Amino acid sequence: MSPRMIVRFLKSQFSRMGFLRAPRPIACSNCFSDRGLRLDAERFGQKRSAVCPNCKGIGYGQLTRDQLLSLSHRFFVWGSIQRASYGAAPLVQFNEMQSTCIEVEPWLKPDISLLQRLLGIGFFYYGPRLWMVGEVEPLKALQRKKQRASILDRILKEYPERSIGPMDTFFRVRVNPAQPSDPSQYDSPPVTFTGRGRLDSVGRPILYGSSDLEICVHECRVSAEDEVFAATLTPLRDLRLLDLSVLLPEKDGVTEFESLDMAVHMLFLAGKHAYEITRAISDAALTAGFDGLIYPSYFSLLRTGAMPFETTFGISHRRIEQMQKREQDKSIQNIALFGWPIAEGKVTARCINRVVISRVAYGFHFGPTFPAT
Repeated sequence: MSPRMIVRFLKSQFSRMGFLRAPRPIACSNCFSDRGLRLDAERFGQKRSAVCPNCKGIGYGQLTRDQLLSLSHRFFVWGSIQRASYGAAPLVQFNEMQSTCIEVEPWLKPDISLLQRLLGIGFFYYGPRLWMVGEVEPLKALQRKKQRASILDRILKEYPERSIGPMDTFFRVRVNPAQPSDPSQYDSPPVTFTGRGRLDSVGRPILYGSSDLEICVHECRVSAEDEVFAATLTPLRDLRLLDLSVLLPEKDGVTEFESLDMAVHMLFLAGKHAYEITRAISDAALTAGFDGLIYPSYFSLLRTGAMPFETTFGISHRRIEQMQKREQDKSIQNIALFGWPIAEGKVTARCINRVVISRVAYGFHFGPTFPAT
């Protein structure tokens, strides 16, 4: 646990016991010029009848020091994250030790000055540890065909096996099926359509599903005019699955640079350029006798609303024991079954329903833009 977290924990405990006064607001949403930052501040703050101690406004969301720090992190750090081929890192960080050196657009400059004055912090360009942008040795080995086999062998040995059976269910969604009530329509696609997904190779079909119906709908790229149907599927016997969705425990002393857990985590958050590798993992699991895989959805972070690749002092939260359950909870599990499991009698459709999309909502927050160079 980081020193900052320990301090916050102690403060909260002392406040509960009455040893500390409730923190007082020091600003409000009306204090900010940037429209996005102002809207985020309104969400963070609490409306009070008292006058804002900074701008003297009334009726706006007022924020304490801790809320301003959280707002600054959300807007400037999370809001400046840039993705690499594998991994991601923020462009901006802040602390109490450095002065501000970032260039921002004119509408944001007054807000930077305000946060500097109220919080005593400075904003600076962040130089991430290189593991954050894919410098992870097992991941680099997986990208080299001559070195891939040894890492695939490690994945098969080190990731756990999980069994699902007749007491388990999951969803399989189809968009505009020819015969919606026919269970065979929810099996893996014909062989002519193989080799297009994250895990299916040419000639090796896969049935994709999830226990999270919203993930299924989103991954099918449903539009307003589509007819959408969901089959509730259940195995007819116990199926052996390789579980790649877990946060893999690793020995003390293994850094992010040597971490197999980090390599697999980055693979499944990467785009189509990672498909060659994820298909190789799938093929290896099939050859090893597994019935399929459990794997983290590419859309896990959008589903959970979590920040990618969070760190404390440059250390991944996946490597900090107190943070690992929270990191595990960021992962939404999908299921991939090899072959045609419905036709092969491994899985059956318990029921089929039409899915009526009645409303779509987006959760979002804001971040800075930077002057064009």
